[in-house]
Amino acid sequence: MLQAIGLTSTRRRKHPPAVDDLTFEARAGQVTVLLGSSGAGKTTALRLVLGLEAGRGFTYFRGNPLHRIANPACEVGALLGDVPGHPARTARGQLRMLSAAVGVPASRADELLDVVGLAGLAQEPLGRLSLGMDRRLGLASALLGDPQTLVLDDPVRGLSPRDRSWLFALLGAHAAQGGTVLCTLREPKEAARIADRVVTLHEGRLLADQEAAEFSRTRLRPRVAVRTPHAARLSAILAREARAERRSVEVVAVGGGALAVFGSSCAEVGETAFRHGVLVHRLTDEVGDTPPAPEPEPQPQSGPVAGTSPAPGPAPPVPSPASRALAPALPETPAPSATPAPPATPVPHPSLVPARTPTPALTSTPASTPTRTPTPTDSATPAAVPRAPRPVRSPRWPLRYELRRLLGVRTSPLIALAAVAASLALCLVLARTGATALKPHTVAAWPGFLPLPPAAFGAGLIGALSFGEEFRHPALASARGTVPRRLGLLLAKLGVTAAAAVTLAALVVAVDVQALRLAFGPELVALPSDWPALAAGWGALCVGCAWSGLLAAGVFRVTAAGVAAVLAVPVVVAPLAHKVLVVPAVRSIVGLPGRLRELAWVELPQEADRWLIAAMRLPAQPVGVALVLSLVALICAYVFTGLRRRAFW
Repeated sequence: MLQAIGLTSTRRRKHPPAVDDLTFEARAGQVTVLLGSSGAGKTTALRLVLGLEAGRGFTYFRGNPLHRIANPACEVGALLGDVPGHPARTARGQLRMLSAAVGVPASRADELLDVVGLAGLAQEPLGRLSLGMDRRLGLASALLGDPQTLVLDDPVRGLSPRDRSWLFALLGAHAAQGGTVLCTLREPKEAARIADRVVTLHEGRLLADQEAAEFSRTRLRPRVAVRTPHAARLSAILAREARAERRSVEVVAVGGGALAVFGSSCAEVGETAFRHGVLVHRLTDEVGDTPPAPEPEPQPQSGPVAGTSPAPGPAPPVPSPASRALAPALPETPAPSATPAPPATPVPHPSLVPARTPTPALTSTPASTPTRTPTPTDSATPAAVPRAPRPVRSPRWPLRYELRRLLGVRTSPLIALAAVAASLALCLVLARTGATALKPHTVAAWPGFLPLPPAAFGAGLIGALSFGEEFRHPALASARGTVPRRLGLLLAKLGVTAAAAVTLAALVVAVDVQALRLAFGPELVALPSDWPALAAGWGALCVGCAWSGLLAAGVFRVTAAGVAAVLAVPVVVAPLAHKVLVVPAVRSIVGLPGRLRELAWVELPQEADRWLIAAMRLPAQPVGVALVLSLVALICAYVFTGLRRRAFW
């Protein structure tokens, strides 16, 4: 059950709030629809329900606010618009990445791909999916944690009638299994078709909160639409005959030669027009919305019959929750002229669908009638959603998420490959122009005219993309399990980017050394005596650049800020740090390892002295000081901006 109490959005300057004091309830086992025209506040209401927009009011999911639920993805699944994923990531990769964030096994992604009919498009990039396929993938991501509540914003916008029927059947099946469904719609006829309860909004306020049957009686009225060049004459004739026969008939002039006749039928209106020789261009039955606010303009020769009050017509049939729940398990009966298709869709396991007593109308399909298997583009009845085990919150899920995010697209491998290729070319050029192959700058491919070597810049770019893609393609917003500013996700990103930077640094050195040996012979490339210090400095430089890009992109929420922070370290911060902070030391560090060995309780090996000296020399380098200062400033900025914002999840 979902309870929204007093939802009010933040008032904009010189504009009323988009949602003002909205209170409603979405019950378990029912489909609740927020209905309203464009600008009525439906999307803002859903964002307030999910805590994605600032405002006042309270929302309770089965009696608990969402920020107090241990794993929100197990309580609510949301679909607000299109799937927010990287266009180059595959459908399976997107779901597997989100399954790591939610905390469910990766096999859950494959199960849901079968449920939504995307098993054949699992390796298709998100950028190539059609609107209907994208909406199916969004539903699969919302169902990853097996939530009790589904929140969807206009899920049928732009879909074909077959995809709409499939989606409505899936929502009905979820509600029939005891779930809560809250979605927004624009068309009243669609709301009456699928909803158990309709909440109507108008200019951000609650206009009506009705059961589906009551909504159909009061807001949907069957009428006869007539278009004729003699609208005034036909209106007067219909009103005169209705008065003579004492029938409740209302004739409303719509304009442009069109009439809306309430309380009659196509046969009666057509016979009347034929008897009086009135030409009719259009005659059809309609069921539409009759809003309470506007009233028809008075016509001189048409209007309601005097002395009679129009009686509302019978409500259109609204499918019950039980019949909608049974729809996914029933085969689709093709038209008599249809060509027989492949075998029928397998019926879900009895444990997945609650036991029900089928009605004769729903079980009248002949046994010999061929049925069709749902396909990604031709599916009208989805299979039942398999129940997933409740995930256990584990501190390892941010690490699994970050690994799948990094390896799910080709951007980071291509950056690493470009850095290795550029380093190899620069290394050979430096060695060819007379530089000694034994110099560290030659092996690292760091000429004097470059602020950073290609490997360090590539590591910084990988770090900047790590957080930049979170805000450019906010996939975690649909997972409802975390936000980019959570500490666990930050630590996972720091660890993964550090491992990627060290791997890139080692790969560059290995490739450059092998290239130098092949070009100049193995005798010119020997391992220097101070290789631990050089290795530590090289790895620290790449890791520091990766972390600078990561933190800067997290603070400013854009990849370009991370790249700028990486380049600012050697160009801006290093010269300032060298002039201000790097001064001649009063005492030398010679003999420091021996003095520390005397103070230590544990006997350290002799090899530890070289590593200790290398660690002490790192901060003395201008770039090292600049990196340390930049990282400290970025960490402080990240903590300040992260703690200042309210974390809803």
